[in-house]
Amino acid sequence: MDDDWEVKADQLAGAAVEDGQPTRWFDELYSAGERGEVSMPWDRGNPNGLIAEWVGRREGAGARALVIGCGLGRDSEHLASLGYAVTAIDVAPTAIKTAQERFPDSTAHYRVADLLDAPADLLAAFDLVVESYTVQALPPSVRADATKAVTAMVAPGGTLLVIATALPEGEPVAGPPWKMSRADIDAFAAHGLDPVLVEEIDSDSGYRHWRAEFHRPAH
Repeated sequence: MDDDWEVKADQLAGAAVEDGQPTRWFDELYSAGERGEVSMPWDRGNPNGLIAEWVGRREGAGARALVIGCGLGRDSEHLASLGYAVTAIDVAPTAIKTAQERFPDSTAHYRVADLLDAPADLLAAFDLVVESYTVQALPPSVRADATKAVTAMVAPGGTLLVIATALPEGEPVAGPPWKMSRADIDAFAAHGLDPVLVEEIDSDSGYRHWRAEFHRPAH
């Protein structure tokens, strides 16, 4: 059953996008996993290696970090273990409940929040914002709004880390996930952030991935 949830994801995402509710399918999918109808989606035993490598080279103690689309919490817990003060958000209540149950003693603060309608207290509030495969899980019709919403969370002097699947040149955009082009990655610099580094990295899965770092000037 390891990959059965991906088939269900395609079905649910297609119906949600057609109904004009592009975030609805996330909780529907996690709920199907909770009921045992499919294996639990995005259920990983370890944090994303591209994130872990990046944060491992930096000092995080006490810094305020936000994980967008935190899912079941592996990346959030890794950041918390390094001393970050972590807020972890997901639009899916089932994902948040599952993460809280799995990590009952966590120092991370898990909460339900919609990136496309973010609570005001999250705006410009974080020294580090991690966006890993969330924007690409939303259809291109809302990509510009989602990108802008991600950048709005970065505090003055803060950093944005973006992880995404790279769209090969000439490949049509189809999803989910809707892979991201270099132009899609560069768009994160359109809202007061400066690009620091954009890497295109091979993975064992056969896909290439973007890892991009952006910085908001302190003043």
